[in-house]
Amino acid sequence: MRPAGGLNVADTESDEATRPPPPEAAIQTESRADAPEQPAKTLRFDTPQDLYAAMPQLAELTQHRPREGEEMRAFLYRLRSSTTPEEAVTFTAFAAQPRVAIWWAHDCLRIMADGMDADDLAMMERIAQWITTPTQALRHAMMRDALWAPRRSPVILLALAAGWSGGPVAPNDPVPVAPYRAPRSINSAVLSGLAQASLTRRSILLARFIDMAESVLRVY
Repeated sequence: MRPAGGLNVADTESDEATRPPPPEAAIQTESRADAPEQPAKTLRFDTPQDLYAAMPQLAELTQHRPREGEEMRAFLYRLRSSTTPEEAVTFTAFAAQPRVAIWWAHDCLRIMADGMDADDLAMMERIAQWITTPTQALRHAMMRDALWAPRRSPVILLALAAGWSGGPVAPNDPVPVAPYRAPRSINSAVLSGLAQASLTRRSILLARFIDMAESVLRVY
């Protein structure tokens, strides 16, 4: 673990060894023994219209709505060019499957890691480990520590998203989690991190995040 303040923007862009691989490269769907493995879908739905219909909580967070027949990336581009480009972040958080969205958000936060303290840097490493090897034990441990964290930093919000990403949130808590909990926390993690950046950097960072989102929405 690096000391607080020891990780800067240059480090996050050049130190690829610490970056978790794209989940779509590792996630495989269940298949028969005699069938070839197929990559899992990285998006929850094929169209933004289906996404908004299935997850009305997304409509509560965005002003814009998809048009009839509009494709995922076309809607993302329209959000990007609107007067509220932050909605592209919100849309991506909901559109991608939870672990893929968390991987994207983790990459977003890595770019801003120069302001993180030691606890947040340690949690970033745990989230990266879970993205690569998603064990239930690690997810439960992150959820427990995030719930008891003294403050809800962007990294802690992302750890909570991992806890809500699927399956029970604790070994003794079988109650299913509403599907909007993880994407809403992912959205809060990225946007609150962006809000902590200096005014001169925010538009640059937002553009970078949406560039990264385009690659997520390119894979079906």
